[in-house]
Amino acid sequence: MTENSSICPSIRWVIMGVSGVGKSEIGGRLGLQLGIAFVEGDEYHPPANVIKMAAGTPLDDADRQGWLQLLQNRIADAKEHDESLVLSCSSLKRRYRDFLRQGDSGLIFVHLTGSRDLVASRMQARTNHFMPLNLLDSQFRDLEPLQADERGISVDIGKTPDEIVNEALAKFLT
Repeated sequence: MTENSSICPSIRWVIMGVSGVGKSEIGGRLGLQLGIAFVEGDEYHPPANVIKMAAGTPLDDADRQGWLQLLQNRIADAKEHDESLVLSCSSLKRRYRDFLRQGDSGLIFVHLTGSRDLVASRMQARTNHFMPLNLLDSQFRDLEPLQADERGISVDIGKTPDEIVNEALAKFLT
């Protein structure tokens, strides 16, 4: 897929939020609409992390460090090559987002938000995903919403996927 630089001149995006909010769906749609690469952050988890989560044990900061380093490297590589990128990553804590920003200080975060009940219903409806519903509460506990000094927006997942993508684009590309 070639980058449509007239619409999006070399911007790196992170679609963030707790498990089940639709990071992959929105990230894929945003990448498709912009004609840029979408990277599924979950694919960078080492097997030990996936096994741990699938067993119902939340990851701790040490578990996440290597994963976040790989994602930061991917972001930095895109910046170095002046390529746009959309990446899905929970980015639950401010320090995780700060770490990712070390790869690109201009990183844009799109925080997908929704009620616990709505997210839980979405998690129950999906198949073939390693993240069990019983870890949702730990995700909400760890979540530190975007702060005023962070480049990003929050979008409610009660909107349609197209509305979410359009809101993100309108905020940053106009």
